[in-house]
Amino acid sequence: MADVLALVEARLRSALGEPDARAAVTFLGTDRMEVLRFVDHEADSPVVRYATLGMSGQPMTDPTAALADPVRGPRAELVLTVRGGVADTDKVLRTLAVLAVSPQVEGLVVVPGASLDVGEPLWPGAQFSSVLVAEPGGLVEDLELPEPMEPVAFLPLLPMTSNEAAYKRVHGAAALQERWLAHGTDLRDPGRRSVPLD
Repeated sequence: MADVLALVEARLRSALGEPDARAAVTFLGTDRMEVLRFVDHEADSPVVRYATLGMSGQPMTDPTAALADPVRGPRAELVLTVRGGVADTDKVLRTLAVLAVSPQVEGLVVVPGASLDVGEPLWPGAQFSSVLVAEPGGLVEDLELPEPMEPVAFLPLLPMTSNEAAYKRVHGAAALQERWLAHGTDLRDPGRRSVPLD
């Protein structure tokens, strides 16, 4: 597991630069989970990216499987991107760690199109208590691992308001993403309101 995580951290650094902060969280009965913070000052306004480190240490296992395979199975880390200086988004570190251990704790297999709900604001004052898991491969490329291990996917998280999450449950992830696109929604804005859904 340590070798996998060293490769994952190297991939994150090559794609996002040097982290300027990191936090570690350990939940009873689970592996240590870290969250790294990267600040991009090159953008028009600073962009902050939070990436988990530890989720990919073991493969996610289908909860219906009779035995958990310690080698085969999908592996992933989570990446959240927000505009800096708008809200106290650093409080999202623990929330991301909770989401990252959910495969170990709840037997979830986190895949693109899935919703993850934390039941409380992602950070103080946030309009969002859940996220949509987006397609990997854009910001950070998948990390190939030696056979028979599957590649590590870096899954972007898109914050959803409660109305957007309800719309997604009824109409699907693609329909919600089309709404965001049609309205020019800035998904990095930590203070944004819900997209019009009627």
